[in-house]
Amino acid sequence: MIPPIADRFVAGESPATALEHVRRLNEQNVKAIVNLLGEHYDDRDAVASDAAEYRHLVTDIAGSELAACISVKPSQLGLDLGEDVFRSELSDIVDTAAEHGVFVWVDMEDHTTTDATLEVFETVAREHDGGVGVCVQANLRRTRADVRRLADVPGKVRLVKGAYDPPADIAYTDSTRVDQEYRTLLEDAFERYDGGIAVGSHDPAMLEHAMALHDRYGTDFEIQMLMGVREDAQYDLADEYEVWQYVPYGERWKSYFYRRVTERTDNLRFALRAVLHS
Repeated sequence: MIPPIADRFVAGESPATALEHVRRLNEQNVKAIVNLLGEHYDDRDAVASDAAEYRHLVTDIAGSELAACISVKPSQLGLDLGEDVFRSELSDIVDTAAEHGVFVWVDMEDHTTTDATLEVFETVAREHDGGVGVCVQANLRRTRADVRRLADVPGKVRLVKGAYDPPADIAYTDSTRVDQEYRTLLEDAFERYDGGIAVGSHDPAMLEHAMALHDRYGTDFEIQMLMGVREDAQYDLADEYEVWQYVPYGERWKSYFYRRVTERTDNLRFALRAVLHS
């Protein structure tokens, strides 16, 4: 059972608890991106098990008529075992999702997986004429070229600043420089894309920049934020914009929760207050 401190950031351990959270979100006009926690599997059975749960989750979402989609991690679907394993598992999930009208996001992991993730995404997206999206990270120097490359690929692209710590020779390490690059990536995407832009940020300045670009170019976009982070802002934004919340669930919640409470001072303060008053 997930303790009260962690349940701010993780929607339980089962699909049922995750979908109940989605139902409450939908009542606030916020949609959900549901993710089964798990990554870096070197066991084929573990890959197959999570892939099967994603396919069941797709049918559950479709049957419930909730406003939700799913998001998967490449290393969860076997990338560490080989690009062919990842491609096969992702393709099977997207096949099922397409049958039920459910969108599939592919998360981006550390920089060593970027080439394989983008190549598999592009193959699957073209095979299915969309129905799938991928995340790209502004802190990588290569991403400006990647955003331009993906402009004619059917599907969606999620822009984030980047949560990993890549080496300085391939990445921007100064936060001000990352912010500058994120703005440039937004400008490139809004100018070049017909739609399908996801702004994955909690930064009010970046969200305001995206809104201004939307007004300038008329390009459709959506806002994506994490469960447990600026949720009041998510509800307020949903009055005017399409807002999606990233909703993780599953038994492997401890490492995810640790990342959330240590990456932002506000999150850490919240967790400490919860401990002191429990």
